[in-house]
Amino acid sequence: MNEQKHLFLLDAAVRYLNCANMSPMLVSVKVAGLQALETRAAPWKLTEAEWFGNAEILRAEAGKVFQTDYNNIALIPSASYGLAAAAKNCVPARGKTIVVLHQEFPSNYYVWEEMAAQQGLQLVSIQQENNKTLTESVLEKINTHTGLVAVPNCHWTSGVWLDLQTIADAARTVGAYLVLDLSQSMGALPTEIDTIQPDFAVSVGYKWMMGPYGISYMYVSPQWQQNGSPLEYSWLIKKGSENFANLTTYVNDYRQGARRFDMGEFPQINLMPMAIAGLRQINEWGTGFIQEGIRQLTDGIITYKKQRNLFNALAPSVGHIVNIPLDGRDITELKKRLQKAGVVISFRGTSIRIAPHLYNDASDVQALLSCLEM
Repeated sequence: MNEQKHLFLLDAAVRYLNCANMSPMLVSVKVAGLQALETRAAPWKLTEAEWFGNAEILRAEAGKVFQTDYNNIALIPSASYGLAAAAKNCVPARGKTIVVLHQEFPSNYYVWEEMAAQQGLQLVSIQQENNKTLTESVLEKINTHTGLVAVPNCHWTSGVWLDLQTIADAARTVGAYLVLDLSQSMGALPTEIDTIQPDFAVSVGYKWMMGPYGISYMYVSPQWQQNGSPLEYSWLIKKGSENFANLTTYVNDYRQGARRFDMGEFPQINLMPMAIAGLRQINEWGTGFIQEGIRQLTDGIITYKKQRNLFNALAPSVGHIVNIPLDGRDITELKKRLQKAGVVISFRGTSIRIAPHLYNDASDVQALLSCLEM
């Protein structure tokens, strides 16, 4: 697995187990970024390909990762932008409930908290109950009163997995909207969006999608592509916008598919080539290969947890994110040991979050575990 390490820009003194925060940069992404700056430096040379062509290349690569047609992908600046667009369209009837996870990432909480306050809705925060999985706990709260379900594929602090297909089926049964934040899974965990069929699904681009900060992705179901309202009204999302000489002939129609939800300035001349390079590497590997490769590392952490009676069989984690409870450890001293060993992880809540990738090997995990045992 470690034969992938040379593809990344890494510091030999650092054992980086924190891809859930931000991925290290691929060499190919840096090369693409430097070339993009050269392109931007000479605007008189910009071609139609730089304005619109690269966006379609990126859309196609993202479609492969999402496992959907590229026409279903909108290019957005952030997950919060996409969630706001979803909230503009998926508005439940007054009195309905919105289902979210307990201690969800703020971007997938604040938007629904605001909607609940404005629309007379009730926000229901779900945490894993005793003798139930997190999926079962969510399903228990989906009923005829549910208007919208907003969940990830795994919890961002722990990696605990949710069965999106089962949740999607339950939401459809009661006529509830389904909005997914896949920022901590898309690019590392195979996800068949066309089978799950959410209304909207978003993912940032700078974590498991291996791209730059500032480009993210949103799946838009076909029903919203026809009648949905975009968050903003950029000239670039209108039909015929490729014809610069005719822009003051205003039109009502949008460009095809999910493009009506593209952000303003979506060509992103500086960032687009970097995002393309990142997704091309993911698609060359395949998300199945990535998930299996990372799981070989995190299985060692699962074994460690079982040996110390820290493992909960009702809280299965995805292969690419696992946690270890702090379990009374002195955080200040632990941080000192980690820093001395060059181990980089995240502290989230009452746990340590570990998120390796294909550039890591067993020695990185062992270095972490050694710090925990001191």
